[in-house]
Amino acid sequence: MNLEMQPGAHHADGIGGPPVASSAGPYALRTGKGDLSDERHHAMTHAGAPASPQGEHLLLQGVTDYAIYLLDASGTILSWNTGGERIKGYTGSEVIGRHFSCFYTPEEIQHGVPEQALAIASQEGRYETEGWRVRKDGSRFRAHIVIDAIYRDGGLVGFAKVTRDITEHYQAAEQRRQAEQALAQAQKIAAVGQLTLGIAHDFNNLLAVITASLDLLPAAEGRRRQMLVDAARQAAARGARLTRQMLAFARGQSLEPELHDVNALIGSAAEVYRRAAGPITQCVFDLAEADTRVMVDAEQLEAALVNLVANARDAMEQPGTIRIATRITRPDPALHPGAVAGRDYLYVSVADDGPGMEEHVRQRAMEPFFTTKDVGRGSGLGLSQVFGFASQSGGFAFIESAPGEGTCVTMAIPAGEAADA
Repeated sequence: MNLEMQPGAHHADGIGGPPVASSAGPYALRTGKGDLSDERHHAMTHAGAPASPQGEHLLLQGVTDYAIYLLDASGTILSWNTGGERIKGYTGSEVIGRHFSCFYTPEEIQHGVPEQALAIASQEGRYETEGWRVRKDGSRFRAHIVIDAIYRDGGLVGFAKVTRDITEHYQAAEQRRQAEQALAQAQKIAAVGQLTLGIAHDFNNLLAVITASLDLLPAAEGRRRQMLVDAARQAAARGARLTRQMLAFARGQSLEPELHDVNALIGSAAEVYRRAAGPITQCVFDLAEADTRVMVDAEQLEAALVNLVANARDAMEQPGTIRIATRITRPDPALHPGAVAGRDYLYVSVADDGPGMEEHVRQRAMEPFFTTKDVGRGSGLGLSQVFGFASQSGGFAFIESAPGEGTCVTMAIPAGEAADA
């Protein structure tokens, strides 16, 4: 910004001394951005304004959307324009000679904000901020402020200050923010309601089995008695598993990671996964011929894989194939923010050739409590448990899917350095 002093401007107690001549005329000053007089002269000429100090004075007085004025090195106001009067309510005679801190709130004056602004502008050549300012009538408005330092002969002689009233823009942004917060809160409440419904239904079923078994137990004998005990025990085990899923989702479950060969773990539990896939779905394995040893909680890895296989089975609309695969890869952190640059990960994936997901479903699939299943068929914690397990294991999880192309869910677990630990 280049500013020219007007003839008869405050010399003794203002910017100080006579104006210095330059190629732009006898009134040019230099700011922290350099002498821009030639550019201003060119712009004003093409705009039809007279390229003279008086012309620029008229130009500044014609600006009503910005308060543009000069300060001396101590912050005293030396000039005023129509925009300043419109925005702040003061006439030139009311503010010229006063310290510019009169526009600040009492809180900011108490904390020395005006002095800090001038200090930064003098050191760096420019200061820019946004905050609340005070009008003559005491009302406050939101302002965008720029302060440029003005130099002459290499020395600081004052500042050029530009203020814009952005209250309407700020209030509109604040209303949008509040609306977004209200929407987010409503979504949280809906999610908690969905979670409560799903878990209440699941636990109610488990308790019904346990209660019925206990009611019938006194009159039962022999094999019948043992069947009732087994039913109650299995229901209690399913309740414990549901609790573990919630803990894993909340990342509050204590994992017990040990160094395991994941290929060996998958191979030893292959029959479990085949049973989880169901009678009409084929479960196949594609395990990497590599060192797949990582630090992992074997029990929770098996639970996560069973969850994924069961989800894949439920998504299949006709007989198909579920594939459990492993591979070592180095993911791109730009695509996977949870990945550490330069580190290898073991990818453990479960893929199906089912109908796949629409993009909006894929994006929400790992959200807490989100489920496409009917009420009572799931709490929406299955994929969340997978996400929580992968995160607690130092890795991450992601979903690849498209309509008609099936779905692949991958858990990425740190390899290499993590395995060496």
